[in-house]
Amino acid sequence: MEKEWFGIPREEINWFPTINYEKCIGCMACVKKCTHGVYSEEKGKPKVVAPKNCVVGCTGCESVCPKEAISHQPKEYLQKLAKRKDFQTGCTCGGECK
Repeated sequence: MEKEWFGIPREEINWFPTINYEKCIGCMACVKKCTHGVYSEEKGKPKVVAPKNCVVGCTGCESVCPKEAISHQPKEYLQKLAKRKDFQTGCTCGGECK
């Protein structure tokens, strides 16, 4: 799980999938797509169990859903975060990336 996104603490960022169960057919495409443990299967349907594990800005699960049952915050939400004072551009790894 990311601890920060460009200097903003991850726990302050509301970025995770929302499932519309009226549209969901239980195909589990979202569960198969996500490799970050955001979902689990419960009673034949996906369930978001670790929302803060969702990679900020990722919409991969949304794009594979055949019924458009998954949504995220609009991209404008991320643009608003990028205007915060604590938003940092560039590498924030502290020299660990090479």
